[in-house]
Amino acid sequence: MANTQTPTSEAPHGDVREDRFFTLPVNILIFASFMLGMSEFVVVGILPDIAAGLQVSEVTVGNLVAIFAFVYAPCTPLGSALSARFPRFVTYLTLMSVFLLGNVLCAFAPNYPVLLIARLIIASVSGTLVAIAMTFAPDVTHERYRTKFIAWVFSGFSIASVVGVPIGTAVANAFGWRWTFHIINLLTVVLLIAMFPVLPRNSHIVQVGFLSQFRLFFDQRIHLGVLAVVFGAASSYVFYTYLTPIMRDEVHLPEQYVSLGLVIYGVACLCSNLTAGKLAEHGRGVEPLFHLRWVYLVHAVLLCSLALVHWVPWYGAALLVVLGLLMYHFNASSQVLYMDVAAQSHPGSMNLASSLNSMSFNIGIAVGSAVGGLTNDHLGLTWLGPVGAVFALLGMAVTMAMRPYVGRHLER
Repeated sequence: MANTQTPTSEAPHGDVREDRFFTLPVNILIFASFMLGMSEFVVVGILPDIAAGLQVSEVTVGNLVAIFAFVYAPCTPLGSALSARFPRFVTYLTLMSVFLLGNVLCAFAPNYPVLLIARLIIASVSGTLVAIAMTFAPDVTHERYRTKFIAWVFSGFSIASVVGVPIGTAVANAFGWRWTFHIINLLTVVLLIAMFPVLPRNSHIVQVGFLSQFRLFFDQRIHLGVLAVVFGAASSYVFYTYLTPIMRDEVHLPEQYVSLGLVIYGVACLCSNLTAGKLAEHGRGVEPLFHLRWVYLVHAVLLCSLALVHWVPWYGAALLVVLGLLMYHFNASSQVLYMDVAAQSHPGSMNLASSLNSMSFNIGIAVGSAVGGLTNDHLGLTWLGPVGAVFALLGMAVTMAMRPYVGRHLER
């Protein structure tokens, strides 16, 4: 069939755009990202409580984090390609309901196997939900706010790590870890009720086959964009996985201030996401990501200097804030690349394209965390920064390889 998309309307709810950015539909989609992020990240904060409650080791519960990322990465593009063949509004609410089901199972899980199944359910739909949220951009905000919308949807995850996870941890400490999931479930129900009358109901159902959408993966620009995100995420997660020990043992931050340090780092990460939106405004296609090649270089140099913080603690404290500011600098630019390339050359793959950033980032998390673990075991915390710098330099090399496509019309 022709590689096209056919707009359909399920209800008179079509264009709900207003001149201001923070409209109700936009706020709801940002809040949805916050809920997805809180559900994903909160396990880290309540890990000891879950281990004690289910009478398993903390290492066993900790494996849920890695398993979540490994399931999230492949399910995101597959789910996004499949969802493109169904009405968007109904699909989005259905997947949100599956997300709710997963969290309800978490709240009532009688043992670890049931909790594992619940986390697998959540991981299988979370990335697709982010991807579908991205496709609402033209219908809920104006073109001039496109990169801002992308940045704020991704920022929902940062806000979850800064605000949601500490609140969830406090609730677990006061009332038990199951109540953390009860609160997530209650907020998700409120969110679903709010979505029903507010989100646009128009759809852009693709008229291409499921496998045909994956022709997008044969585009060299997509290869480069995916690798840039994988290397960028891996460069940060090599050390981010061990951020608490770095603060405690390398920066020599007193134990009672580590939580405050994590909050400050989280705020820096939120600023990174919002700044990424501004950086993505400069050009179309590969151009915004290509312009970040020198940012990758600066990131590599700063990561190398992380090896010095044991001897210069004050520098380490400042450095961690700066590294937080650089953690998500590529997010919006890479999303612009995927969406622009798909819109011009693969219009039947828009849903799939909108999923690539989440997929790539989670691959980077898995790679960076694994390499960070090996580095810490064999070389120690001091070498986490320099090893992360290798990934940052690879990211720079990939973005420099985009030069032939800069200034070229997006059509192949």
